Amino acid sequence: MSDAPRIPGWNHVYSGKVRDLYRPADGSAKMLVVASDRVSAFDHVLEPGIPGKGALLTSLSTWWFGQLAGADGGDPIANHLTGEGPPALVADRAMVVRSLDMLPIECVVRGYITGSGWAEYQESGTVCGIPLPEGLSNGDRLPEPIYTPAYKAPLGEHDENISFEKTVELVGADRAAELRDASLAIYSRAARAAEAKGLILADTKFEFGVDEDGVLRIADEVLTSDSSRYWDRAAWENGSAPAERMASFDKQIVRDWLAANWDKQGTPPRLPADVIARTVARYEQLLTRMTA
Repeated sequence: MSDAPRIPGWNHVYSGKVRDLYRPADGSAKMLVVASDRVSAFDHVLEPGIPGKGALLTSLSTWWFGQLAGADGGDPIANHLTGEGPPALVADRAMVVRSLDMLPIECVVRGYITGSGWAEYQESGTVCGIPLPEGLSNGDRLPEPIYTPAYKAPLGEHDENISFEKTVELVGADRAAELRDASLAIYSRAARAAEAKGLILADTKFEFGVDEDGVLRIADEVLTSDSSRYWDRAAWENGSAPAERMASFDKQIVRDWLAANWDKQGTPPRLPADVIARTVARYEQLLTRMTA
C-alpha cells in the first residue's frame, strides 16, 4: 500500500489490506507490524480510512496479549511480542514481534450462530459441516463452542473453510490438535472476561506461528474488533430484532452502508462522514468497556 510510512531503521516488506510489515535494516530476527487506518469490506480497501482505527486495534490487541500472558491470573499463553517498544513514529499503532513460521490455518471459534454459519445452518442444519441441534435462531448461543478452521489462502484468493482432518494433512496430527485445543481454551477464557464486562464474544479467529524452538505462539492480532464479533449482552438478551440483538462493535456499519449503496461492481463509493464517525465510536466503546 502506498501509504505505508517510511520508518528509519526498518525496511517495508509487505502491506496487506490493513497492516504494513517491516524487517529491521540490521537483519535481526524480528518484525514490525503496523496497523494502518485502512478499512476493507467485500475484498476492497475503502476510502477514506477510519481515523485512529490502527491505534484502537493495536491497543486492544496488546491488552489481550497481556491478559493471556497471565495478567488475568490464568496460565500464560506464549505470544509473538518481543517486549521491545516500537519506533516513536508509529508507537501507538505498532508492535515489535518475533519472526515466526506462520501456520496456514485460520483458527475460528464460534460460540454463537450468526453470519455465514447461520446461512449454512438454515440450509443444512450444520456450520462448516458440523451438525447442530434443530430449532436454533440467528444469534443463539451454541450448546458449546465449536472449532471451524479455515485455510489461509494466498494473497488475492478467498480463505476456505476446511475440516479438522484437513488441518491434520496440512500441519500434522499433533500440531492440528494443539491449534484446536489452544483456540477453544483461549476463546472460553476471553468469553468469560467479556461477559464480566457486559459483552458477548460471539466468535473470533486466531493465527499462530512456531518459533525457532518449536513453541506455538499466538500471533498477528488477537480478540480485536477486526478479528472478533462482540455484542452488548443486555441488547442481546432484551432486543427483539436481529439487528438490535447483534449490533457488533466493529465495521458492520461500513458493511451495511456499502451493501445498500454499491452493487459490488467497479470502484466502491467513498464512505460518508457519518458512517466513519459511527464506526470510530463503536471501536472506541469496545476498547473502553473491555479494558476499563
